[in-house]
Amino acid sequence: MKISSVKFIQSSPSIASCPKEKKVPEYAFVGRSNVGKSSLINYLTNSKIAKTSSIPGKTQLINHFLINNQWFLVDLPGYGYAKVSKKARANFNHFTKQYLIERKNLIYVFVLIDIRIKPQNIDLLFMNWLGENKIPFIRIFSKCDKINSIDTKKKVLEHRKSLLKYWEEVPEYIISSSKSKIGKNLILDKIEKSKHLVP
Repeated sequence: MKISSVKFIQSSPSIASCPKEKKVPEYAFVGRSNVGKSSLINYLTNSKIAKTSSIPGKTQLINHFLINNQWFLVDLPGYGYAKVSKKARANFNHFTKQYLIERKNLIYVFVLIDIRIKPQNIDLLFMNWLGENKIPFIRIFSKCDKINSIDTKKKVLEHRKSLLKYWEEVPEYIISSSKSKIGKNLILDKIEKSKHLVP
């Protein structure tokens, strides 16, 4: 897939205020704060639509971007640490989960995981929650430019072992890096081949 147009549509504080187009497939990107989500989105779209920052928790709304006038890329608030009040964090964690459960035209959730660090309980809990709610997702291991290929394989195996404690078959994954230009085609391919799945 070649991305020829990217248009910011709106930022929404709740699922009720999200775009009303029911037949446009959506692909949501989410992960712990500071996992490299904004950098990946900008890399995928050849743009600077997502604001990158060294301060975790900058995304606090559901952000819709229309890609090629065909599908929505949805930038969701990060879960976990964010430099906001507990009340604010609880609020956007709530509407993120509400969006994931109720949004009918959501095809896949891309869950970003920092490949450099050991499996985090918060990531495992979130993925288990997605599985329990039958929400399809694909893991994206980010920041693979920070470690070598041997360590990358070790980390992927480590994550696999952690997931096998809860899953009979582990969800698929994609290795990515916005700096090393890795993973883009695989992610866009997955989107291209699944757009017809919108109900």
